[in-house]
Amino acid sequence: MTLPPIISRVVSTYLALLRFVAGVSMAIIVAVMIAQVWSRYVMGGSLIWAEELCRYLLIWQTFLVLGLAYSKGEFVALDFLPSALSGRGRWVLKAVTAIPIIVFLAVITVYAADYASRFGNQTIPALDFIWGSLFGRPLGLSITYVYISVSVGCGLMILHVLADLVTSFGQHMQVAHQDGQDDEGDVIGTGGRQG
Repeated sequence: MTLPPIISRVVSTYLALLRFVAGVSMAIIVAVMIAQVWSRYVMGGSLIWAEELCRYLLIWQTFLVLGLAYSKGEFVALDFLPSALSGRGRWVLKAVTAIPIIVFLAVITVYAADYASRFGNQTIPALDFIWGSLFGRPLGLSITYVYISVSVGCGLMILHVLADLVTSFGQHMQVAHQDGQDDEGDVIGTGGRQG
């Protein structure tokens, strides 16, 4: 399915931003873990904030790239039933299975946001330590920003599931019209093969 140019630009910018954020967060995780190993085994001390900071970055990275992995088909899937169906049947199966997925993700999004909102007064200890070491006072960044990653990731995943449905429906319709036949081999009314 061909998207309008402005939507295509928005989608490509969004995907590029996701890849960039994932790459930067992984680079930070690797750098901090190398510094932690160096500090522990060469310098004889340990960076007490390294593990916590890497854990929070990995949580955000995971939830941000879930939708990207789904869009690329990198989730584990059983495809014996879809492969036995026609093009239209595959899309109907995809649409039917998308409904409980979207409902589940929506429920998780709402409850995760509620859960995250309960920790507004608790701060992130690792960032408080780093900031306090550098500037003499704690940063005071709420741990809500870590917990809200679940809501953000599930919300983005809903968008990816919906986008997959729309694009696969468009591709299915485009193939059917190019063939001039529907899935059962019957000639369709608009410009199909005659006789």
